[in-house]
Amino acid sequence: MMTSRILISNSHDPAFNLAVEDCIFRSMSADQRVLFLWRNADTVVIGRAQNPWKECNIKKMEQDEVYLARRQSGGGAVFHDLGNTNFTFMAGKPEYNKEISTDIVLQGLKLLGIEGRATGRNDLVVGDDENMKKFSGSAYRETPDRGFHHGTLLLSADLSRLANYLNPDPKKLQSKGITSVRARVTNLDQIVSGIDHQQVCDAISQAYCEYYDVQPEVEFISPDAFPDLPNFAEKFEKQKSWEWNYGNSPQFTHSLDERFVWGGVECHLDAKKAVITDAKIFTDSLYPEPLEALGQKLIGVPYEPKAVAACLDDIVAMYPQQQSELLELKAWLVEAIS
Repeated sequence: MMTSRILISNSHDPAFNLAVEDCIFRSMSADQRVLFLWRNADTVVIGRAQNPWKECNIKKMEQDEVYLARRQSGGGAVFHDLGNTNFTFMAGKPEYNKEISTDIVLQGLKLLGIEGRATGRNDLVVGDDENMKKFSGSAYRETPDRGFHHGTLLLSADLSRLANYLNPDPKKLQSKGITSVRARVTNLDQIVSGIDHQQVCDAISQAYCEYYDVQPEVEFISPDAFPDLPNFAEKFEKQKSWEWNYGNSPQFTHSLDERFVWGGVECHLDAKKAVITDAKIFTDSLYPEPLEALGQKLIGVPYEPKAVAACLDDIVAMYPQQQSELLELKAWLVEAIS
């Protein structure tokens, strides 16, 4: 007989929430179903196989203190703020069924006066034809004995910020990862004025209980009420790490060029797991030796502004007579990869 749980996170930390989700999924028994409701503050969440430099405006995110989080499932990039509600349905097989969890979300919203529908592979929308707008996207993950379906609902999200962070700076960057597909979106508060996270949590929980004819006690979790989950501390640390959020990026190549008063520079960087595996630098400068040395020094360095800047500092120390030119190069290259 299946047992049911409803968990609601009081934390807005994406690393905490994604670690909770993953630990529950990995440790839950095959005769259990779980509804997990949560939200994150100012976060871009990317899919497991995505490249953040291709999907996001990393520089703008850093300026605005927006967090980057990589989830365990596939799919595209999304922006979370406190105007979003996120849901996760987990269940052992054969009960796991993403059509049922989608229907529970839609039935919950119907209780609030919203007539949504599912379309395509993983979207929930309102309106028809040219007036159709997306308010939810989903992603999925399955193992041989269990599965989960999670997604985000736009309630009153700042859609201008969404556009800021999910439109990367133009880069000559070729990636083998998955690229997000953009769609016309809307907030649900355009349909039901004042709709909020608590209302949506209550409505989806009600629809969940009605569908399965259960009434589990809601469990509230937060870093102050640390969840008793196997290996949670390790998972939490991994979820926060640069190695997971950036370093787990698929292989990519970044080609960039610039002309300075002292000569032109063309740079080709190959990276795997966000570490530079090859660097070829071409120049018509009269003094190419520092750039040739830089090409060698960049190999094995993280594709990350501070690490690249440190390489340039070392080259400046090696070639002090070209300090002025190399500092120009440093400023450009650090800006170009950020």
